[in-house]
Amino acid sequence: MRQKSGTQKEPAEKVIKDIRRATRKQYSAEEKIRIVLEGLRGEESIAALCRREGIAESLYYNWSKEFLEAGKKRSAGDTARAATSDEVKHLRREAHDLKEVVAEQALELRLLKKSMIAPSR
Repeated sequence: MRQKSGTQKEPAEKVIKDIRRATRKQYSAEEKIRIVLEGLRGEESIAALCRREGIAESLYYNWSKEFLEAGKKRSAGDTARAATSDEVKHLRREAHDLKEVVAEQALELRLLKKSMIAPSR
């Protein structure tokens, strides 16, 4: 079968795939979290939950993994911040103590110089 030059028909499967892609539901972060939390509650199977929500199980598991990784990173970040805060307090105290030592030595040096330079009577 010959086709007219310059025009080519796309295969039906590609057209259908393009339509599905263009009309695919976009889930908000809140919807994803709600679905993942429902799955974690275990009140129904993941398969039943995914059928009800109209998503693939693999998508649910991707969201679940992202959700748990985000929680782990957040938790690690809070711990790092607390540790850093204590470390900063310690370093500030140490710096303060060192400044006092330097000030005392500078004062002693000044007094020593004055005693050596002062005219003898």
